Amino acid sequence: MKILETQVATQIMAATQDVLEQGLTLLAGMDAKLYAQIADEPFGASVGGHYRHILDHFLCAAAGLSEGRIDYDHRSRNRELETSKDCAEQMTTMLIQSFRALKSNEIDRGCEAVYSVGYSADGPTHLPSSFIRELAFCVSHAIHHFAIIKLICAHLSVPVKAEFGVAPSTLHYRGAQAAS
Repeated sequence: MKILETQVATQIMAATQDVLEQGLTLLAGMDAKLYAQIADEPFGASVGGHYRHILDHFLCAAAGLSEGRIDYDHRSRNRELETSKDCAEQMTTMLIQSFRALKSNEIDRGCEAVYSVGYSADGPTHLPSSFIRELAFCVSHAIHHFAIIKLICAHLSVPVKAEFGVAPSTLHYRGAQAAS
């Protein structure tokens, strides 16, 4: 069982690194002004706004590791991450380095995930989870927002790779369909 757990942890850590590196690739190919530019409707948002939102979730996970409690409702919402491509690149690099430095016993821990999931709820929901599961959530969440960023980039005429913002399962499915 421990081999499977180690294998899963290795996969999730690799996926975390991959998605954050995809973010760095996006930033490297984008003009700083376009990063912060709010796109016209129907978007009404910037690449920077979505990218900051992605980083906020990873930052919550990183902060929650030591506390055993990841509180997604208390994101920093740092405006500089939203408007400064350089700041976003620095934070992404810092996250890559900090996640890369984690040891297996650190990522194998249980934790509590806290966030508001219901519009009619009086407060946030507290869910038992694990750090590795929450990293998997952050990766999936990032891919979802990458898909939105891809649409904004198309609107702003910023080229991105075809697979950017596409879920790994979809890429595998497309590959299998093309092979058959």
